[in-house]
Amino acid sequence: MSHQFIFSSESVGEGHPDKVCDTISDAILDACLSGDKHSRVACETFVKSNVVVVGGEITTKSVFDYNTVIREAIRGIGYVNADDVFHADQVFINNYLTRQSPDISQGVDAKKAKGKKTAEQGAGDQGLMFGYACDETPELMPAPIMFAHHLGRELTRIRKTGKVAWLRPDAKSQVSVLYKDDKPVSITNVVISTQHSADVQHSVIEEFCIEEIIKKVLPKSLLTNKTEFLVNPTGRFVVGGPQGDSGLTGRKIIVDSYGGWGRHGGGAFSGKDPSKVDRSAAYMARYVAKNIVAAKLARRCELQFAYAIGHPNPVSVFVNTFGTAAAGLTDEKICDAVQAVFSFKPAEIIKQLNLLRPIYSKTTNYGHFGKNDPAITWERTDKVSAINRACQ
Repeated sequence: MSHQFIFSSESVGEGHPDKVCDTISDAILDACLSGDKHSRVACETFVKSNVVVVGGEITTKSVFDYNTVIREAIRGIGYVNADDVFHADQVFINNYLTRQSPDISQGVDAKKAKGKKTAEQGAGDQGLMFGYACDETPELMPAPIMFAHHLGRELTRIRKTGKVAWLRPDAKSQVSVLYKDDKPVSITNVVISTQHSADVQHSVIEEFCIEEIIKKVLPKSLLTNKTEFLVNPTGRFVVGGPQGDSGLTGRKIIVDSYGGWGRHGGGAFSGKDPSKVDRSAAYMARYVAKNIVAAKLARRCELQFAYAIGHPNPVSVFVNTFGTAAAGLTDEKICDAVQAVFSFKPAEIIKQLNLLRPIYSKTTNYGHFGKNDPAITWERTDKVSAINRACQ
């Protein structure tokens, strides 16, 4: 008997208040790493109206002007219009950043400390992290979240060309996909909400989003005469960004990961250096899961790691292929294989993925996974042969 369901995922644009905060936090992280690759950074941002607040803990030898980095990050998003309350050159900035706690530092540092059981680099915090991959898209990601990201990315690309003068930075997209027997067969609903200038008619926005974004970005084979398009469904979206709503770093973790399809451990990514396993171990879990699916060992795969603060080894490693493992393989055998191929110690994750680089602004928007960029090393599938050999 055929099994069918509809699954939806959303994405948000660079000008969404929460993403403004993620962008600022990752810009500060990259500025720290540019001058000191061993920087310890935990930077969070809050925005509302014309105010930016940054806080957290940073220990770095890098010297730079924080206000300049913040204003340039906002400028890059596109908050530079004369009618923007939140404007790159006019925001008030409050800086509450302090140094990292020595109690946390001694747990992370690769040296002995009183009460610490090893001299190895330990995890920057306790917690659990997930990674996921599946064969639904070329990126080996769930279709709904990838489609939503593609819509948002194209909307931003066109806005930044300046060819559509009424587009503004804040935006959201959402895609609902019909599955039959666990395979995507059609798109049932598409939602786009985009901020705009006050002088444009709703009918113009609707036609543009349907004809120039949706129909040119989404797979034609999945759009049907029953697909519903909802563009700016409130009828007006002039007040947006931090003027319309407050924003906070780390509040879009489902957008950042798998759109709700793969599980999430709860830790945010942006503003954290790779000693924080919330970020680095989640990247590692995606790397391993993607290589498992690319190796055709399973059609779907999810990994979970768990860590204790200051301890170098994960306290657990779990592989789940949801019954899609190749013939003759079990989840336990795949789990043993990946532990033979990869090391999941925080220091080794950093080394394997080459994470001590100012690459994190590339990750901030439209998902931390599924991107085709050489700098994003966790998207490589270079361990396919090694995993296959380990499974034999």
